[in-house]
Amino acid sequence: MPLIQPKRGVARMSPNQETEELAGILMQLQRRFLLNLSRELGRGNVSFVQFFLLTSLMQEDSLTMSEIAKHMGHTTAAATGLVDRLENLHYLERSHATDDRRKVRVKITPKGQTLVTRIKQDMVQNLTAIMTHLTTAERKAWLQVYRKIHVLCQRTDDQSFES
Repeated sequence: MPLIQPKRGVARMSPNQETEELAGILMQLQRRFLLNLSRELGRGNVSFVQFFLLTSLMQEDSLTMSEIAKHMGHTTAAATGLVDRLENLHYLERSHATDDRRKVRVKITPKGQTLVTRIKQDMVQNLTAIMTHLTTAERKAWLQVYRKIHVLCQRTDDQSFES
């Protein structure tokens, strides 16, 4: 894939034109990062949404179905389907909460942990290869911009990016 170079000799773009160009670049990058960066995701063994849930479960002892639904931004029914598929692949397991047997807790299995670790290592290797094409200043700027965007995206749903 050729590197996208800024257009030279063209009049300055308006903020809207810059935003449209950025949207196009983001769509291409998203496809590349989500589908191609990791061989496991690229082969379709797990979807990005499934991978996201597994990585979330790596950081928690276990989560209830309601917590998963909230974290994923899904309905409980959709979260249940997601958990069903990952449970069938033996990447996670369900158990009943000790304090309330009606509550179902979901936990990542060792097989799921191995998968997440392997995918993350693959992503790091691919990002490292991409970053070798950037100068130190460009890498620092890229990280700074992504950190800022990450903070903005962590705001609660009822806040806008403009506030």
